Amino acid sequence: MTPVLEVRDLGVTIGTDEGPVLAVDGLSFDMAAGEVVALVGESGCGKSMTALAIMGLLPPAAARRGSVRLAGRELTALDSRAMRDVRGREIAMVFQEPMTSLNPAFTVGYQIAEVLRRHQGLSRRAATARAVELLDRVRIPAPAARIGEYPHQMSGGMRQRVMIAMAVACNPKVLIADEPTTALDVTIQAQVLDIMRELRADLGTAILLITHDLGVVADIADRVEIMYAGTHAESAPAGELFAAPGHPYTTGLLGAVPRPGLPAGDDRKRLQEIPGMVPTVRERAAACVFAPRCGRADAGCRAARPVLREIAPGHFAACFHPVNRAGALAQPETGGQEAR
Repeated sequence: MTPVLEVRDLGVTIGTDEGPVLAVDGLSFDMAAGEVVALVGESGCGKSMTALAIMGLLPPAAARRGSVRLAGRELTALDSRAMRDVRGREIAMVFQEPMTSLNPAFTVGYQIAEVLRRHQGLSRRAATARAVELLDRVRIPAPAARIGEYPHQMSGGMRQRVMIAMAVACNPKVLIADEPTTALDVTIQAQVLDIMRELRADLGTAILLITHDLGVVADIADRVEIMYAGTHAESAPAGELFAAPGHPYTTGLLGAVPRPGLPAGDDRKRLQEIPGMVPTVRERAAACVFAPRCGRADAGCRAARPVLREIAPGHFAACFHPVNRAGALAQPETGGQEAR
């Protein structure tokens, strides 16, 4: 099956007063139609920069390298005008904070209708009617009345659903959702995830879910891409990753998740801490960037950079000493097979 989105060796360098920072370094992955891929990592690992690079929305101080192909079309070769035609129609994004993404001076109905008029050429009346349908689709009550409201008149959960309605207005092939459930209570989180499931089922939209919430990942993702300090650490089907993480960083992330239901006083209930700090990467690493924090690291890890290699069917890890399915260390290798 031909991937709907192909990302190859994606890199983002940001210029700062202290010198360039390599925010994303060599990220590669594919997405199939209707697939939910979670891009996971702690704050500052490059997740949002990856999304902005795919969308062609990087700040002026940032430079992009690598390839991004949407349905076989190379997006990095498009000029700004052509990219504006693609954004919203073929690939769309739900940003992390809807209050800063929605225009406070216009009603939500106007903002949704504007997308439809821009990309589908609908009349004002037809676009407004379609906006009502979209608000109903994302479960906003009394949508015909809500289209006349301004963003500040809505709750956080409703604003997030408005953003989703805008993003899927033109039935895009790919939807990028950047922390779509952050700052929402658990009930609203569940509703937002249900809406995303319905959109995938009804429209066949591929969803790139950017998050640090492993509970959300376990709930909705088909596959998981783990990032660390801008690099690609691990790639696996969601069930495989949770059952048998191969990279020590992934193991650390899972160990930091609270596990309810354990007996009081059980030592396993304590959250595990990954020692050390995430480095600021200013040039392409010549060694494993996780080595200073890794209990498995040896001289080889500090002398060469691991690449993604397959440690189980469909499961890749950028580690010289990954853990295999049985929980034992795999034999170290110097070579590697790139994921997809």
